[in-house]
Amino acid sequence: MLTLHKKIIVDEKGKPTEVIIPWKEYKKIEELLGLDLDKKAIEDLKQARKDREKGKKDAYVELDSI
Repeated sequence: MLTLHKKIIVDEKGKPTEVIIPWKEYKKIEELLGLDLDKKAIEDLKQARKDREKGKKDAYVELDSI
């Protein structure tokens, strides 16, 4: 589980407007969301989803072989 250490910035009315988080935690969130992927990796994932939805089993390898 990811623990998020944050500082909340509020305006003069006390309304939250910004959040400051440590860089390492930001990078972890970015990785978890897949925001760090390049175009090829994104296309590969899209193709994998299509293969899965079509039941194209020859596109995958057995888990034991990894």
